[in-house]
Amino acid sequence: MSAPYVHPYVPNTAPEARAAMLAAVGAASVEDFYVDIPDALRLHRPLDLPPALVAEQDLVRHVSGLLDRNRPVAPGRSFLGSGTYHHHVPAVVDEVIGRSEFLTAYAGEPYEDHGRFQALFEYESLMAELLAMDVVTVPTYDSFQAASTALAMAGRITGRRTVLVVSDVLADRRSRVHDFVRSHLDLVDVPTRDGVADLTAVQAALDGGVAAIWVETPSRTGAVETALAALAEAAHAVGAVVVVSTDPICYGVLTPPSEQGADIVCGDLQSLGLHAHYGGAHGGFLAVHDDPRFVMELPSRLFGLATTDVPGEYGFGDVAYERTSFAVREEGKEWVGTAAALWGIAAGVYLALHGPRGMAELGETILARTRYAQQRLAALPGVVAGDDAVHFREFTVALPVDPADVVRRLATQGFAAGVPLDDHRLLVCVTEVNTADDIDALVAAVADALTEEHR
Repeated sequence: MSAPYVHPYVPNTAPEARAAMLAAVGAASVEDFYVDIPDALRLHRPLDLPPALVAEQDLVRHVSGLLDRNRPVAPGRSFLGSGTYHHHVPAVVDEVIGRSEFLTAYAGEPYEDHGRFQALFEYESLMAELLAMDVVTVPTYDSFQAASTALAMAGRITGRRTVLVVSDVLADRRSRVHDFVRSHLDLVDVPTRDGVADLTAVQAALDGGVAAIWVETPSRTGAVETALAALAEAAHAVGAVVVVSTDPICYGVLTPPSEQGADIVCGDLQSLGLHAHYGGAHGGFLAVHDDPRFVMELPSRLFGLATTDVPGEYGFGDVAYERTSFAVREEGKEWVGTAAALWGIAAGVYLALHGPRGMAELGETILARTRYAQQRLAALPGVVAGDDAVHFREFTVALPVDPADVVRRLATQGFAAGVPLDDHRLLVCVTEVNTADDIDALVAAVADALTEEHR
C-alpha cells in the first residue's frame, strides 16, 4: 500500500494534520462531512483525472499545450454575441483599473484612502446620466443577479408574486433568475410577436396579482422594444412594477427606458470597457428613480457625497447603509454577496472617455452596421430575415441549411460566424469592431458555404 500523498502546496494534507483536524471537530473521517448529500448524487469513485504532475515545469508545459490548442479569431471576424460582446476597449481603461488604488485583492477596503469610493461615485453619476435615472448602485456580480434583484424588489414592493416575462429573454439569464426567485415569485412567459412584446397579449394577462412585467431590450435576438411606453402604462394601471433589463451601450442613440415608464432598469456592464475574454468580464447594475420606495429596497451599496468638518470639503461614502445586508447581516431583505466594483470603475473610465457625443456616435455606428449586415445576409438566396423589428447589434437569419454546419465550415476560414439557435436560425452579432469590409467578407463566406451545401 502506497504512503498517503502529502501535497507540496496545499496545507494540512499530512496524515497527522488531517487526523488532528478530524479529532478537533469530532469526525471519524472526511466522509462524515458529506452525509447530507443524497446517495444518488454521489460519484462513489475517484475522479477520472490524468496522472499527477510532480513538478511545476511539467504543469507549465501541460497548460501551455492546452492553450496552444486555441485558435484565435481576428476581432473583425468574430460575430458572436448572445450575452458577451466584443467591443473595443480603450487602452486607458486597462491602465486605470490596473493601478494599485483600484486593483485590490478581492474586495479590500482602503478606508484610509477613499479614492475608490470617489471613482465608484463618478461611475454611478455617469451611468445615471446615460440611463436618465437618479440612483445607480455599485455593480452587482452580473446581470443575472441584477435582474433577479430587480424582480425581487418588485415582489417586495407590491406584495405580489407573478412576473410576466414579455420579451425574448436570454435563456441563461432567465434560467438563473428562475433559480433566484422561484421560492417567492412565479415567472409567466407571454409569447412575443415579430420579435417584440405582444402588447395585446400582455394587456390581457395583467391583473391585480402581477408584481412586475419584465422587459428585455434589446432582446436575446437584438430586437428593440418599441412599445415600452404602452407596456408601462398598462402595467402601472394595475399597480405592477416595470423592470427593464438592457445593455447601457445603446443609450447614446436610443431613448432610455426611464423616459418610457420603466421603474427599475438593470443590465450588464460588459459592453462598457470590459473584455470578452473567454466568456466575459461581467458586472450588473441597478438603477431607479429618486423614490424612497425603490431606493430603500436596493440591497447593494450606494456611494454619495458627504460633507466633512472642513467647510466646503466633501467626502464620498455609503448612502443609507442600514438597508444593506452588510449592515444588518441575516436581517437584510436580500443578501448581496460578491460585487464587481473594479468593473464599475472600468465602465466609469469608458463613459468618461466617450462622453455623450462619443456614445451617440458609437450607437449610430452599431445601428448602421447591424442593418447593413441584415440586408446583405438576407439578400443571399434562401436566406430570410428573422423578423421586422428594429435591431441593435444582434439579429437572426433563417438559413436553408443547418446553421451549425455553416458555422463549422466558416471556422476553418477564421470566422466565428454566429450562434446557431436551432436547425434554421443563426444569431449574428455586429459591433463597431466589425467594419463594412468584415461584414462583406462574412457574407461572401456564407454564400460560398450555402453553395457548397447544395452541391
